[in-house]
Amino acid sequence: MIDPVSGEHVNDRPARGPSTTRLPLLLPGSLSDEQLAVYEAVTGGPRGTGGASPAAEDDPPDPPAAEPVFGLADASGRLLGPFNAMLYSPSVGLPLQDLGAALRFRTAFTKREREIATLVVAAHLRSDFEWYAHERIGRRAGLADGEMDALREGRAPMLADVRERVVYEATRQLVAEGDLGDAVFTEAATSLGRAAVVELVTLVGYYRALALQLRVFRVGVPDGEPAPEWPAAGGPSGEDGHE
Repeated sequence: MIDPVSGEHVNDRPARGPSTTRLPLLLPGSLSDEQLAVYEAVTGGPRGTGGASPAAEDDPPDPPAAEPVFGLADASGRLLGPFNAMLYSPSVGLPLQDLGAALRFRTAFTKREREIATLVVAAHLRSDFEWYAHERIGRRAGLADGEMDALREGRAPMLADVRERVVYEATRQLVAEGDLGDAVFTEAATSLGRAAVVELVTLVGYYRALALQLRVFRVGVPDGEPAPEWPAAGGPSGEDGHE
């Protein structure tokens, strides 16, 4: 197959990575200059170094010389998950990855708040890769087994922190209804601030967009990794059949 951007030959079915993917994984040596800029932004930015967000003082500290908690690339250097798709359209992929980096590393949310919101989106859409990646990030942020199980099953976790409860409820309403009712909006704006509400709505839209790409391009969890165990069809977690 010929890559539509670089004109290089790429494998129709890579030896590693999801065997059913519709977008063959691209080798670093086959990338155009524009694609390489996206590649370097992903692997050389805070995602690739386990970078910390400018979060609250009570956030758990990152371990020294933090490593990424999930693989951005396979053994051949090919990007995994949503990042491979960004290479196919660098003009969209570069600002898209920067938006994702801003949402993960440049908002005022704590790491727990951010991952609670992201995992609500992943669970509602049953996005295997999103859950696989952010379950690991969420555990490093301090989410416990019980909290993780509740989020995966579409139940409200037992959260002692008022801000976390507001983040959860606002995100749940956004993914379920595509809107915020007046009461939830007022509570979110009061507890989090209007700027954070803007960031939260954007975060939900971003991860919904990635989940759609992952589904359309048939991207699952990396080879050898177990897929999330979603509730049975008709359970509380939302849109059946989504990755």
